[in-house]
Amino acid sequence: MPAQQPLLHDLAIALRAPTVVLSSRDGQIRRTGTQGVLHNDRRVLSEAVLTVDGHEPEPISAGEPTAERGEFVGLLRHLGDEGADPTVWLRRHRTVSATGMGEEIELVSTSARPLECVVELVVAADFAPIELIKDGGDARAVPATTDRDSATWRDQRGLRSVLRAEGAELVSAGDHAVARWRVGLAAAASARLRWEVVVTDEAPLFVPGHAVRLARPEVSTDDRRLTSLLHRSLADLDALLLAEREHPDDVFASAGAPWYLTLFGRDSIWAARLLLPVSVRLAAGTLRTLARAQGTTFDPSTGEAPGKIMHERRRDTTRLGRMSLPALYYGTIDATALWVCLLHDAWRWGMPEAEVRALLPNLRAALRWITDYSDPDGDGFAEYFDESGHGLANQGWKDSGDAVRFANGVIAAPPVALAEVQGYQHEAVLRAADLLTALGEDPGELRAWADRLAHRFRERFWVRAGGDRYPALALDGAKSTVDAVASNMGHLLGTGLLDAAESEDIGARLLGADLAAGFGLRTMSNAAGGYSPLSYHCGSVWPHDTAIVVRGLARAGQSDRAARLGMQLLDAATAFDDRLPELFAGYGMAETATPVPYPASCRPQAWSAASAVVLLETFLGLRVDVPNRTVTVDPPRPSPVGALRVTGLPLAGGTLDVAIDRGGAVTELRLPAGLGG
Repeated sequence: MPAQQPLLHDLAIALRAPTVVLSSRDGQIRRTGTQGVLHNDRRVLSEAVLTVDGHEPEPISAGEPTAERGEFVGLLRHLGDEGADPTVWLRRHRTVSATGMGEEIELVSTSARPLECVVELVVAADFAPIELIKDGGDARAVPATTDRDSATWRDQRGLRSVLRAEGAELVSAGDHAVARWRVGLAAAASARLRWEVVVTDEAPLFVPGHAVRLARPEVSTDDRRLTSLLHRSLADLDALLLAEREHPDDVFASAGAPWYLTLFGRDSIWAARLLLPVSVRLAAGTLRTLARAQGTTFDPSTGEAPGKIMHERRRDTTRLGRMSLPALYYGTIDATALWVCLLHDAWRWGMPEAEVRALLPNLRAALRWITDYSDPDGDGFAEYFDESGHGLANQGWKDSGDAVRFANGVIAAPPVALAEVQGYQHEAVLRAADLLTALGEDPGELRAWADRLAHRFRERFWVRAGGDRYPALALDGAKSTVDAVASNMGHLLGTGLLDAAESEDIGARLLGADLAAGFGLRTMSNAAGGYSPLSYHCGSVWPHDTAIVVRGLARAGQSDRAARLGMQLLDAATAFDDRLPELFAGYGMAETATPVPYPASCRPQAWSAASAVVLLETFLGLRVDVPNRTVTVDPPRPSPVGALRVTGLPLAGGTLDVAIDRGGAVTELRLPAGLGG
């Protein structure tokens, strides 16, 4: 059988970017699958197995109380008193830092007699690259150099892992290092042992994003699930923050652990955009980081073009199957328009004007790519085609090879013009015109360009099938409408591309049971020929996708529908202990009582975690325009989460405090000086 991508759904995950630790739920790190300590896309520790007198603890409990911590409890039934009740157990208290991890091992005895035991920790490292791990491949362990106080592993790229174990005897055993403690326990006593692995990287691409911490507003509500989801999501997001080594103050959100713990244009932009209510600085850092890598030339091998925003940046070329993605890769059709939208939205939320003005050359370059280069065949729509032959076949957010299908399940042939991309571009051009005008700059023909796009879209993309009227998923290379019913249409809401009747048709269609089946929005209708609940993009539920549509419904004036769909996502979050994964299976409430994991899904994932802030913003009905000094609070009625109070939401150098009652009426509103309702 060929190697397969390893599964993640049943692993314990703790992280502080750029380090992530994945282990079994018993706390052991075994040489299998994705398990290990990963740092900057390399597995710097591939094994850490703990035994007591040769016995592995029998697991009874595992938890992830915070983003960077793991707690594991296991029984040691070969020790202690006779009888059914265990009297000796072991607890592992794991803490992950940006430069490694450490554990405190707590041996606890309630036995009536003293005990002696030998605790051993067997450790190895293989420095496997992330793409080899993701492909299900294997790497040989690297020999350790062991001395009295430490064991060290080195690779040829400047990475080094150092193991230290307080009070232990350290010895080499082939490619492994063994830390051995001889422990004596008095009756009804405990002992604590400590070990750590510290990672150094001579030339890191990214460093921890310490310069930004997301605001943690106080939130109280009748539905405490919202509070729990927000608390966990913001903690996870803080742990995902990174910055370029040369620009540590420009912080961005890495996409997700473990596969995407790096800079992604689309993902990092959407995360920053959804998180504007808790950090404008994150948006500013994301904008500047991506602007520094903005395309300047045409290069089919990387997908670069002048003004284009990149897709992905890593230290090395990534090879997965037939794909070979260069370290700096531009294969995305939507990141450039989304960058423009983020700049506009950050300005509305209070990004300082001087910082906005500094990015105007990048804005104009991005607009030129949108209007001049994104439509290579001249049909009036942005489209993509992988010219390199080894890049991404699909270059929208649904970027798996089979993601764009007709209603009968047939995969669309390139070049592909995605529906939502036309909406992004329309919004980007209109919002850029608004921004430039407000700053005293000439917007030129931008508004006329947007009007022509809206007219073309109305003529070419709309599908009538039976009683349905909805936008096609895409146009294929033959300019046929790819007529599958999919979540993409929801991304058009609030972009200005639609009129009121079209928005109403889309909103009603999205809330149908074939798409919104109880736990969020399916990526594809279950009536479509290509639907599968365990397909990556053809029937699964992506929390960020649902959140973007919730946001769009609210922006389109459909607050009731936004609230209903948002509550579905809140229902799903509980099943994942408030750590919304990258995606989960598309089974609906009629098929299963609880959401089913997608087994290779990343968690935490930045834009999934950011969905929690979208729910808060939606349930408040919050809209902000700092340049025009207006704040609007218009909640759904009644409030879907009951009474809701938020204090300490950062805004314009101060904070916003707001309270609504169960009916959705605003009972309290405190704004920073200079802002009005």
